[in-house]
Amino acid sequence: MNHSNCLFCRIGSGEVPARIVAETDDVVAFLDIRPIREGHVLVMPKPHHAYFDDMPPALTQQVMGVAQRLAPVLRSEFGVERVGLLFSGVDIAHAHAHLVPMVEPTDLTSPRYFEEKQLTFRPAPLADGGQLDATAERIRNGLARHADSGA
Repeated sequence: MNHSNCLFCRIGSGEVPARIVAETDDVVAFLDIRPIREGHVLVMPKPHHAYFDDMPPALTQQVMGVAQRLAPVLRSEFGVERVGLLFSGVDIAHAHAHLVPMVEPTDLTSPRYFEEKQLTFRPAPLADGGQLDATAERIRNGLARHADSGA
């Protein structure tokens, strides 16, 4: 099946630029351009899988491995106790995980916690390109320091 119109396939192949913070042969991690919080990273397989449960187990392990490598760096760089991880697939039908430094407990939550039952949503604001560049560099440097420390 041809996925040439899939934005994430095009990012994974390098056709469309992204602020990449980590990459392996089969997985790429890059900053979300509409971040929930600074340091919001998307981790995705390069091969197209519409749903996370369509991914072969070995590929899922690779995605999780990159996410696990990034999480302590995000905690350290952004001074948070937790980094949330979720697969949603609402905006782009290409399996991808969201890693979000959690500043507030409500950064990732369930509607079961909301008092208002009729919520409306809009896309998060588009982030400033210069800020995204600086954040990507910060995460890459944190990964390098983390690797050098043997952690």
